[in-house]
Amino acid sequence: MYTIPNHLRKIAGKTNLTHIGKYLALILRHDPGSIGLKLDKNGWADIDELVSKSKKKLTREIIEEVVKTDNKQRYRISDDGKKIRASQGHSIKVDLGLEPKKPPKYLFHGTAERFVDSILDKGIEKRSRHDVHLSLNEETAQSVGKRHGKPVILRIKAAEMHDKGYEFRLSDNKVWLTAEVPPEFIERV
Repeated sequence: MYTIPNHLRKIAGKTNLTHIGKYLALILRHDPGSIGLKLDKNGWADIDELVSKSKKKLTREIIEEVVKTDNKQRYRISDDGKKIRASQGHSIKVDLGLEPKKPPKYLFHGTAERFVDSILDKGIEKRSRHDVHLSLNEETAQSVGKRHGKPVILRIKAAEMHDKGYEFRLSDNKVWLTAEVPPEFIERV
């Protein structure tokens, strides 16, 4: 857990950057309306508006620190430094403007043991999110799977899917996105 640097503690209090990151995920991915924030069609929020409407003790400096230190690179600040958005994982309608890309031969999906039978039967569904999230390597998939229980890694035949017309996009933080993964493209590792 990353602790807020001493020079920012007076502003943020005892809260650590992990908690602020989770708060930003809630606001930027799922519920900007909870603080009266509006995102543009591409998911960008004005940083000054986010700071002023936030129910946390946020400053631009704290937001920049969260973006800089987030190990999953969940957030991105615009080139002009005025806006912020989540890189992927939205449950609200946004268009991240990501172009289709050809994926590598295999991608990976981490899940919990209790979901494997259903996935092997029905495939991987996006559920409430915009897309299914896939990892480039087994280590990342393992980490994702651990969040939900005993982890299981599934190997996705991504290049084969692509060749059969399925579209893939790569988010700013290197998460591969696709609308679904049918069961015939899934192998248990």
